[in-house]
Amino acid sequence: MDTIPSDDFSGGPLPVYRARLARGDLASDPSQAMAIERLQYLWVKLRGYDPAPLDHTPRAGLLSRFLRRKHYDEGHDPQPDGLYLVGEVGRGKSMLMDLFFAAADVKRKKRLHFHQFMQQCHRRIFAWKKEHPAQADPIPPLADSIAGEAALLCFDEFQVNDIADAMILGRLFQALFERAVVVVTTSNTLPDDLFKGQPGRDAFLPFIGMIKQHLDVLVLEGGRDFRRARLRGMPTWHVPSDGRAERALDAAFSNLTGRAQPKSETLIVNGRKFIVPQAAEGVVRFDFEELCGKPLGAGDYLALATHFHAMVLDGIPRLSPDNYDKARRFIVLIDSLYDHRVKLVASAEAYPDQLYQRGEGAKAFERTASRLEEMQSQEYLALPHLT
Repeated sequence: MDTIPSDDFSGGPLPVYRARLARGDLASDPSQAMAIERLQYLWVKLRGYDPAPLDHTPRAGLLSRFLRRKHYDEGHDPQPDGLYLVGEVGRGKSMLMDLFFAAADVKRKKRLHFHQFMQQCHRRIFAWKKEHPAQADPIPPLADSIAGEAALLCFDEFQVNDIADAMILGRLFQALFERAVVVVTTSNTLPDDLFKGQPGRDAFLPFIGMIKQHLDVLVLEGGRDFRRARLRGMPTWHVPSDGRAERALDAAFSNLTGRAQPKSETLIVNGRKFIVPQAAEGVVRFDFEELCGKPLGAGDYLALATHFHAMVLDGIPRLSPDNYDKARRFIVLIDSLYDHRVKLVASAEAYPDQLYQRGEGAKAFERTASRLEEMQSQEYLALPHLT
C-alpha cells in the first residue's frame, strides 16, 4: 500500500484541502471550495475557544454569562455562529467537516453521527429520570453534561424522523446554545424541510428557526457524486482471497474514503453496542469472520446498511452445509446491503456463482449469488444509497 502523506492541520482545514487537491487526492469542485473557505473562517474564530461552564447559582444571572464569555472579547465573537452544511449525497460534506474537525483548535470537541447523538441523549435522559424520579426536567442537566464534554459539536447526517427526537430537540439545543456550544453539521435536508409532513410539525418549527439563527446554512449545489465517481471502473470482486486481493482492498478502502484515517465506531442495536472496527467517510471494513462467524443478526446488518454507503469485506470463504450458519448470516447480510444499495468491494475464494455449489442450501444461495453479480454492475454502482 502506498504511503499516505501526512496532513499538517496547524493552519486550518483550507491548506489541507488545497494540498489534497494538489496531490490529486481530491477533484476540484466550486461548491466544496466555497464551503472550505467558510469552515476556515470558523476555524479562525474558534481558535482557543473554551467557554466556562454556565453558573446556575441564583445570583449569577447576567454577570455569569458575561464572565463566561469575556475571555473572547478581544478580537473574537463570544459565540461564533455554527454551520449547517447541506447538499445531496456524495457531495463531500462529511469529508469537509472532518477536515475542519481535525484542525479545530478547541480542547473540548466531539464529532459523531447525529443518530448516535440522539441515542445517547435518550439513554442519558432515561438514566437521569431513574436516578432523580422527583425532578421533572432532565434537559438542563443533560445540556450541562454535553456542554462540559464539548464546546464544539460536529454532527454527520443531521435528520429528524423520530417524534421522540423532535420532542426534545428544541429545548435541548436552546440549552446548548445558552451554554455557548458551537454546532457544525452536515445534512441532506434543508432546515425548512426537516420533519416535513410529520404529525406535530407545527411545534417543531421554533427549533428550525433556532437552527437558522445560530447556524449559517450553506448549500453545496448539485454536481458530481464523488462517492459513486470513486467506484466507476473499480474492480469490486477479487479472487482468490490472497495477499494481492488484500492489497487491492487496502487501495479500494483508501480510495473510497479519500484516504481518511479509519477509526472504530459504535452503533446501538436493540439497546446493545455493536462495535465497528474500521470506518471512515461512510465506508466500513470487516473481515468475513467478524461479520458472519459471530452470532449477529438481521438488526446488526440493517444498522450497517443504513449507516454506511459502502462496505469492504475481506476473505469470503467457500460456503457449504459444513459452515451453513456462516452462509445463512452472509445471505442476510447481502440482502440488507442490496436492499439499501450499499456498494460492496470484497475478496473471496470463488466468484459468486461458485461460492456455494452443492449440498443443502445451495439452491437458496442462488438468489444471493445473483444479487452479488448485480452488485458488481455499473448500473447498481450508480444507484444512490438508501438510508
